[in-house]
Amino acid sequence: MLDFIYYPVSGIMWVWHWLFSHVTPDSPGGNGIAWALSVVFLVFTLRAILYKPFVKQIRTTKKMQEINPQLQAIRKKYAKDRVKMTEEMQKLQKEHGFNPMLGCLPMLLQIPVFIGLFHVLRSFNRMGTGFGQLGMSAAETRAQGNYVFSADQVQNFLDARLFGVPLSSYLVEPATEFQAFVEPGSPIDFTRPQIAFVVVPMMIVASIATHLNSRASVARQPEAALENPQTRMMNNLALYIFPIGILITGPFFPVAILLYWMSNNIWTYGQQHIVFGHIAKEEEEAKLLKQEKLKANAPKPGVRPDRKKRATNTNGAVSEPVSLSKDDGSEGKAETDAVDPELSTSDESAATAPDSGAGAKPKPGQKPSRPGAGAAPGKKQNHNRGSRSTAKRGNKRGGKR
Repeated sequence: MLDFIYYPVSGIMWVWHWLFSHVTPDSPGGNGIAWALSVVFLVFTLRAILYKPFVKQIRTTKKMQEINPQLQAIRKKYAKDRVKMTEEMQKLQKEHGFNPMLGCLPMLLQIPVFIGLFHVLRSFNRMGTGFGQLGMSAAETRAQGNYVFSADQVQNFLDARLFGVPLSSYLVEPATEFQAFVEPGSPIDFTRPQIAFVVVPMMIVASIATHLNSRASVARQPEAALENPQTRMMNNLALYIFPIGILITGPFFPVAILLYWMSNNIWTYGQQHIVFGHIAKEEEEAKLLKQEKLKANAPKPGVRPDRKKRATNTNGAVSEPVSLSKDDGSEGKAETDAVDPELSTSDESAATAPDSGAGAKPKPGQKPSRPGAGAAPGKKQNHNRGSRSTAKRGNKRGGKR
């Protein structure tokens, strides 16, 4: 039913085994190292294919953390209206380009891969009578092909040993199925304690590696996300439940599946370090670029920013905007016009008009000019007083004479 998964998985494994079988030395009874490496590099190949979805998952998770306060506010605001709450949350997610499915995509894609590999590895030995197993005899299972693997390759896999135990053997496997791992009529060359000696350390390493990967991922989450109850629950599952689950289910997994789990955690640890480091570098560059833009737009030291003011004339008309700058020699005059336009207009007319005397008619909209308006009033009065006093003294002297 799931042949569309089993054939690609077995095909990738076949390619890697063909490559390593020509590189590694053939061990007695089968090439266990080549088969083990084919499982490891099957994991690496599939994870490389899922690299881009993993990056999208990380970016989606960070985006969710950014909009999480707004989502909480929507939940609180529309707590009694589920329909409206869903609409507002979808609207917010659409505005920020957030797709919740992208956060689960890599995990969802790994599930069929894990199921496919588990089935292919278990199908090398078809003596089992459980769910999905055929209950063949030892001779039949050794003569039966396994998807893209031929019958000879199946025999080679069953004869292969890693640390003295078959790759598809598991800790709680019935002893009656051990006969498939040796030639018909030959004695069993391994024991259950030997399987435990290999499986138990691998279970512990896989469990610890899962915990460390989850811990590294949680450490990169912001404090606001850690305060979310749902986030805390998922973090606890990843930190404790999943690693404990590996210890509980480990005895039911073949040695090759535990190899898969260990290599998958090794890849995840390195990939997280690279992806998070790349994203952190992008964020730092964006931050520096933003600071440079703000610095470029800021006024330079010693230079006043340009301002535009609209000054009103005495007749109510609006003059053109006046630009003020440091190098403009009319800065004081422009400020005087903007503050007191009437005074500046009268001063200019008095200074530029010719000596017209007291009888000169003012222009329309202009106040009558006062005598001596162009000069300082105090100085002109002192000059007139001095002239009159001099004339009086001259008259007195002339009268005396």
